[in-house]
Amino acid sequence: MTEIKSLFILSLFVSVSLARLMACTNFLATKGATKDGSTIITYAADSHGLYGDLVFYPAADHAAGQTIKLYEGGKLMCEVAQVPHTYNVVGYVNEHQVAIGESTFDGRPELAGVDGLNYVTMFHLALQRAKTAREAIKIMAELMDTYGYRSTGESFSICDPNEVWIMEVIGKGRAEFDTLKGQRVLKKGYKDFKEGAVWVALRVPEGYVTGHANQARITTFPQETRGSRRSISSRNMKYLYDDEVECVYAADVISLARLRGYYNGKDEDFSFADAYCPLTFVGMRGCDARVYAMFSTLKKGIREQYADYALGRNPKNRLPLWIHPDHKIDVYDVMNVMRNHYEDTPLDMRYDIGAGPFGCPYRWRPMHYEVDGKMYMHERPISTQQTGFCAIAQCRGWLPNNIGGMLWFGVDDTYSTVFSPLYCSQSVIPECFRQGNGSMTEYSETAAFWLFNRVANFAYGRYRDMILDIQQAQREMETGFIKAVAEQDKRLSGLSEAEVTSLNNEFSARMAQQMMVRWKKLDQFLLMRYMDGTVRRVADDGNLDPQNFDLPGYPQWFNGKIVEDQGEKNLEYEVGKEPTIF
Repeated sequence: MTEIKSLFILSLFVSVSLARLMACTNFLATKGATKDGSTIITYAADSHGLYGDLVFYPAADHAAGQTIKLYEGGKLMCEVAQVPHTYNVVGYVNEHQVAIGESTFDGRPELAGVDGLNYVTMFHLALQRAKTAREAIKIMAELMDTYGYRSTGESFSICDPNEVWIMEVIGKGRAEFDTLKGQRVLKKGYKDFKEGAVWVALRVPEGYVTGHANQARITTFPQETRGSRRSISSRNMKYLYDDEVECVYAADVISLARLRGYYNGKDEDFSFADAYCPLTFVGMRGCDARVYAMFSTLKKGIREQYADYALGRNPKNRLPLWIHPDHKIDVYDVMNVMRNHYEDTPLDMRYDIGAGPFGCPYRWRPMHYEVDGKMYMHERPISTQQTGFCAIAQCRGWLPNNIGGMLWFGVDDTYSTVFSPLYCSQSVIPECFRQGNGSMTEYSETAAFWLFNRVANFAYGRYRDMILDIQQAQREMETGFIKAVAEQDKRLSGLSEAEVTSLNNEFSARMAQQMMVRWKKLDQFLLMRYMDGTVRRVADDGNLDPQNFDLPGYPQWFNGKIVEDQGEKNLEYEVGKEPTIF
């Protein structure tokens, strides 16, 4: 057997070590919900220890007998048989326009396995091997069944140019034993137990959108019947490619819940989320509230109808799994769906005392804190300071695969990032996103992650003002990129695969470099404009006026808070009773 050592394997070490620290937000849109008929999924990966760069796996042929050895901490965790050919993968979309994202839910911690595949390994392997979303589901199910699964709970977003699926997975844990007459014996029901995972996958109905954010979302689901192929269990995966199949699930997903004592009702009433990830206050307020925020921007009435659920106060008023938006959306709308601090909802973060004098919609961690013997929590919005990267996969079925598959990639906080375009067929990653260009402990002048963090961290101090300058530059870049992609699509028409790949390499590098140049100028502009508490005015030509500036100080409400805190210490005189100056 041959050990495959590559950047892919190295990236797994990092991802696995960060798994417990990461929190992610995904949005999914079917082609019937988009203006141009593309399918779209997003994947924001958030962790204070996650460096934002872009993974890349080139297409490759492999000799018979090759394997992939997966290590963690020097220990061999799993050895997976390689396939004869693997596909080109740019971040989270492959050359066949199959895209995958994820968000983690702990669910039942006791169900985490010790050996086998982790979720990161599994979905990266699927991206390298799948030609359709359905095939990706089948591959992941087979990998878990063959090699085991050692993560806890995961929600996966999976799409191709035609369909969008949500798949939820959780480990089975280990067999349980009793002690009988001094001997260790299997508990009743565990005789045929096999480690691995249980799961459910649902196709999102055409014209609908959904989302997930670290809380299991699938409750009840259609179960297999003889007269219909709408739903199949893993025993009948041969029917997976029938168009009418819209639900697939592990054959033991219900029986395992019964065995573990999580469920004792009727099969038809079984809820995956309630059995394997029961709702908690944090599950509603810290997780599903982000889905509520997405839905609120797309459908009238959601904001009011589900506010009590998002606040963590009414678990019976659970968010629907998916909604039909009031209007069709495009990729620019999706970029903005991923930019949200609960604006104009009961969880709006801009106006309470935690926002400070300049309306900063961020709260420094830890997320939970104690005051006078009671536990409280800061809000956890979609846009958050510790985002490593956010990817938007757009699959466009009316174009050839090597042109149709797009990845819009941004680093750091989604609210202040720029989504830069990459094609699924390219063979080189732009330098600013390249793995190895900087790290969490190595600053790089050419890394987008560090440049965007410089700008965002400076803006947090005077957010209400600075974010307007950032948003102007952001709009200019992203709308320009969208137009540039449309022009590039036309330029690529009729060219050979090699020509398309070469032109796409050059295109994405040029777009990324334009972004880096613009953001460096923005970084300098913000420093000059807002230095030392000033707000320097902008002249008609767009340049700063060196002699024309404001000193706005603090807002009046914040001055009042200072007086409350300091009392009479800073008092000069009462208004209307100014002292006489001689």
